[in-house]
Amino acid sequence: MALLEIENLTVEFPTRRKTFVAVKDAHLTVEPGQIHGLVGESGAGKSTIGAAVMGLLDPPGRISAGLIRFRGQEISGLDAAAMQALRGRKISMIFQDPLTSLNPLFTVKQQLVETIQAHLGLSEAEAGARAVALIERVGIPDAANRVNQYPHQFSGGMRQRVVIALALCSEPDVIIADEPTTALDVSIQAQILELIKELARERQVGVILITHDMGVIADTTDVVTVMYQGEVVESGPTAQVLGRPEHPYTKSLIAAVPRPTVKLHRFPLIAYGGRVTGFAIEDLARSWPKSEAARGTPLIEAEGLTKRFVSKRALLPSNREYFTAVDGASFEIRQGEVFGLVGESGSGKSTIARMIAGLYAVDGGSVRFGGRDVTATARGVPDWYRREIQMIFQDPYSSLNPRMRVDEIVGEPAKHHGILKGAALKARVAELLDRVGLGAEAGLKYPHEFSGGQRQRISIARALATQPRFLICDEPTSALDVSIQAQILNILKDLQEHLNLTMLFISHDLPVVRQMCDRVGVMKNGQLVEVADTETLFAEPQHPYTRELLSLMPRLDGLSDEGLAVA
Repeated sequence: MALLEIENLTVEFPTRRKTFVAVKDAHLTVEPGQIHGLVGESGAGKSTIGAAVMGLLDPPGRISAGLIRFRGQEISGLDAAAMQALRGRKISMIFQDPLTSLNPLFTVKQQLVETIQAHLGLSEAEAGARAVALIERVGIPDAANRVNQYPHQFSGGMRQRVVIALALCSEPDVIIADEPTTALDVSIQAQILELIKELARERQVGVILITHDMGVIADTTDVVTVMYQGEVVESGPTAQVLGRPEHPYTKSLIAAVPRPTVKLHRFPLIAYGGRVTGFAIEDLARSWPKSEAARGTPLIEAEGLTKRFVSKRALLPSNREYFTAVDGASFEIRQGEVFGLVGESGSGKSTIARMIAGLYAVDGGSVRFGGRDVTATARGVPDWYRREIQMIFQDPYSSLNPRMRVDEIVGEPAKHHGILKGAALKARVAELLDRVGLGAEAGLKYPHEFSGGQRQRISIARALATQPRFLICDEPTSALDVSIQAQILNILKDLQEHLNLTMLFISHDLPVVRQMCDRVGVMKNGQLVEVADTETLFAEPQHPYTRELLSLMPRLDGLSDEGLAVA
């Protein structure tokens, strides 16, 4: 008997103007021990299916047609009390955002113990011991001590592992994992996916794995269902769907996936449905100031960069304890190149970016820009340097002020530095929004009116407002699905090629790094352990840690190569 059956499921969200159909006639089955992948663009209805199974549809959302069965029993019509008894105990969910899944006022142990006692009826001591064991199982070191800390004391990847421990603590029969590895680097991702496979194999747990990462789908799932605009367009064994896709949308989706073994000149865009948005980089290049520095000469020179953070506060300085986030890192970034930084969560990648940007004061070492010292002190960095650098952040939701119109957001850097004002500023903003494919009329709207990919385009337009020479891209596509990622990465490639822009590109996605970067630095425990040309690094890694990272990278051997444009 199947663990979970979804038949002709339709989910609607009535509004004042019309009824929005989020999912239409969807069908899928999860067998014991089976991992069923669910893929598609943002808004395809993947997470809505998960919420419908859990009985967690946001009002006024409703199941208007179809059935959901658990072990042969229909659960789509259960009342709130019956659904609450089932939810968590028999069917658990791993949510995408660990910050909203954890209570900031309680320790990790308190939250785990409460959940364990609610579902398994263990004593507090037994539940506490089980909580520590779960934290160890999801790969968090020093579990006995870390379990007594609060969520804010963990990195994003660590918090996601705590959320997974919460989902596992009731020993459920079905787990719905909604983008469980989005915030994780490749090594931790491998641990979590191996844990999910182990649960399916040893305990015959059924898993619905919702993700936009085709590498995760290829390496982890037995069956995959592809969704487009609320409908299932293709379903079947993973090797068959990814290797021999039949539907045009599936073919486009697979073609947009960054390959770990071959470098593409451009990412193919999703052609199905006619939603590709252009980027007029050539027009922007005409008005861009030409850099005097020759391509290949050093632009950023970092020498012995060191950053420490207080891990234990005390009144007397001698009693304080420090954590060294970056320890003596030295490298250079050449004019016109994309320099990548890779490594696990907590390895120091983003800390280096923030020191170069002047957001963190440097505790040791120096930073030079075009030969001039711009080392960040407690007073920050020189104003002229702030004009020359801009940053594109990981989260396109929290990096934009929701109370400002888009034209105000994009124009703010140029206005702040006194570069433009009045009609000239308005014209620059309109041009930038037009060039990133949103149109000048988008300036009159607010961030909440745009999708994640569109918001990241707004972030790129804002970063270009001061016509900088150097861009810092801190995980710029990790929150985006594969089709939008392809558009954003193509934009960044165009910026480098046509504007001679220099970039620091931070990512935990190694296939993306291979596609984007000219040279790569590998970080481990705050130290830069290897720097090499991208192709050399991927073909002949020298450091044992680099070899370990590359061995954990999804291979994607079975993906169809239809539609690829090799560099």
